Amino acid sequence: KKRIGKVNDQSVIDRAKRTFLLEAQAISRLESVLNDDFVGVVRLILENKGKVVVTGIGKSAIVAQKIVATFNSTGTPALFLHAAEAIHGDIGMVQPEDLVLVLSKSGNTPEIKVLLPIFKQMQLCIVAMVSQTDSALANAADYVLPLLVTEEACPHNLAPSTSTIAQMAMGDALAFCVLEQRGFTANDFAKLHPGGILGKQLYLKVKDLHANNLKPKVKPDAN
Repeated sequence: KKRIGKVNDQSVIDRAKRTFLLEAQAISRLESVLNDDFVGVVRLILENKGKVVVTGIGKSAIVAQKIVATFNSTGTPALFLHAAEAIHGDIGMVQPEDLVLVLSKSGNTPEIKVLLPIFKQMQLCIVAMVSQTDSALANAADYVLPLLVTEEACPHNLAPSTSTIAQMAMGDALAFCVLEQRGFTANDFAKLHPGGILGKQLYLKVKDLHANNLKPKVKPDAN
């Protein structure tokens, strides 16, 4: 295990600030890529009779799971398909009426490249969320949502950070645009979140509680 020397306080603060700056810039640049393809994907999701299947590999797969959770909780049926497991049987989860959202920084990952012709053969609509717009994924996709990420916040420009932040922000933008266009209300949200604080705030009624919280009584001769 590498021995750690004295921590340079200012260096720590500077690196944290640098991380925040790069990730904020990555999100800010997304405004410039809101084009016809983005609107087209929102319309496609609204008109879609199947599910939104979100897939990726590595850190992109983790972000894909978050996007799926956001879609499901805001009224858009979605499922996560791990790109590596897909080619070993999980592709069976995908049905003809589904559309596929593929997350990849490079767009040239081997697992993704294997999946693309399968999706094409199934005649599925492919939406690419990708940084490299000249990649295999971008070229195969029907719609491209470019992320314009050229530098990770990692000091070595290796660990996914700005790229995953941009993916998550783009996923949120899609989900919330669909939510708004669909007319999804707070009451609809409550129906999907009956448990926890959110559900209690939006769904729980006084009648659900009062029977168990009657005014206590103590008789004068009680001990």
